[in-house]
Amino acid sequence: MPTKRIPMRQFIEIMRLKYEAKLSNQKVALSAGVSKGAVSKYLHLAAARGITWPLPEGTDEAQLERLLFPAPQKPSRYAKPDYFTIHQELKRKGVTLHLLWAEYVAIHEDRAYRYSQYCHRYRQWRKKQRRSMRQVHRAGEKTFIDYCGPTVPVVCRHTGEIRQAQVFVAVLGASSYTFAEATWTQSLPDWIASHQRAFRFFDGVTELQIPDNLRAAVTDPNRYTPGINTTYAEMAAHYHTAVLPARPRKPKDKAKAEVAVQIVERWILARLRHHTFFSLPELNQAIAELLPSLNERHFQGQTVSRRDLYEQLDRPALKPLPTEPYEYAEWCKAKPGIDYHVDVGKRFYSVPHTLVGQKLDVRVTAETVEVLHKGNRVAVHKRFGPQRHSTLSEHMPSSHRAHSEWTPGRFMNWAQGIGPCTRQVVQQQLENRPHPEHGYRACLGLLKLARRYSKARLENACERALAIRSINYQSIISILKQGLDQQPLEGDAHLQDDLPLHDNVRGADYYH
Repeated sequence: MPTKRIPMRQFIEIMRLKYEAKLSNQKVALSAGVSKGAVSKYLHLAAARGITWPLPEGTDEAQLERLLFPAPQKPSRYAKPDYFTIHQELKRKGVTLHLLWAEYVAIHEDRAYRYSQYCHRYRQWRKKQRRSMRQVHRAGEKTFIDYCGPTVPVVCRHTGEIRQAQVFVAVLGASSYTFAEATWTQSLPDWIASHQRAFRFFDGVTELQIPDNLRAAVTDPNRYTPGINTTYAEMAAHYHTAVLPARPRKPKDKAKAEVAVQIVERWILARLRHHTFFSLPELNQAIAELLPSLNERHFQGQTVSRRDLYEQLDRPALKPLPTEPYEYAEWCKAKPGIDYHVDVGKRFYSVPHTLVGQKLDVRVTAETVEVLHKGNRVAVHKRFGPQRHSTLSEHMPSSHRAHSEWTPGRFMNWAQGIGPCTRQVVQQQLENRPHPEHGYRACLGLLKLARRYSKARLENACERALAIRSINYQSIISILKQGLDQQPLEGDAHLQDDLPLHDNVRGADYYH
């Protein structure tokens, strides 16, 4: 190393002449006004310090001098703490910096930092780590959930159609232990099923689930009181956990999820980019085979992996899984009509007649329909029975007092005022049902039509409906909308003489 330092502007000129002008060392020395030996020594020093030409943008002479001639590091008499271990130990319940400092002092005695310096140096180290690393997540406290941005194409083997699969990612806060799988959509059924598979993968549940504000999780992304989807909240209650969505536009709340998504994209999806998948199970098999290598890979500059930290920190602190898995159910609101039935998916289920006109909660599973009033279950039906109406006798009023203003006799009197054909249609609507109340909805529909169309037109439409043997509400309103009631009936009466009269049988005019 040169004993006497040259000015940094002279050093910069040496670098420029050598690498930009491409002069020999002798010509550089003559041009810069230094000896040939000094040129050689400074060029070697620059190479040793990793200084290249052109210099990084914004590098001033003071920075350049510090790079060339760094201050000698005096050996410290203090024992350096293991900051990574400190950071991981703080994730254990009950562990504090003061406790870790006391253990550090017990080992290093007179070579140990005082408590204030110990804390200061740890905090300085933590500030230099990436954002997700700076946060301290207690063991067994949080699971962060999100979807990858890129999707994975899956090719139908028979048609060649390409469908994009979504990639779900869940990561434990303390250990960064990661789960990933592919689903067709980000809809509520796939969202819930992915959570259940993630819980089985982790072999337990954390205290909190931290999702992003996607629609399947959050119905109202309010910063202070977010609305949680009812099905999602019910699933969380089943697994004795809670949902705490990340705040909108607060990336620090989900830094752990963002990093996990990035790692899954780089270490799994990038490796699968040249593979062609013909089914979702095939894709998930490939992801499952790569997950162990991701979780068992050591953190950069450390000797532990996500799997190691999971075994040490998260796994002992996770809540156990319940005996029975959560049964998926969707929720909706419904108001029973005067026939004390609620409409769920174009099928009708009875409730106690005293609840007519009130808003009720309906829980729909694969097999059953449950109706709740202020949290109390008031009715349970099989979801798919033999008929569209499912009526329990205990729900029916003894003398129809609850809706005495509507009776079969009243409907018949009203229909008689329109005409004989309308009366016949109403009579068949009431008679061709297990219970007369089942026909109330259709009769009410006809009553509403009388407000939109004249009595003569409604009577003609009912006459045509009887002629073509299709007396349901949809047929009659179709006849009115298309003006078929104003056309002659010639030839219509015998169109379906060989067919029985039934609500679901439509005549040829229905398709005109």
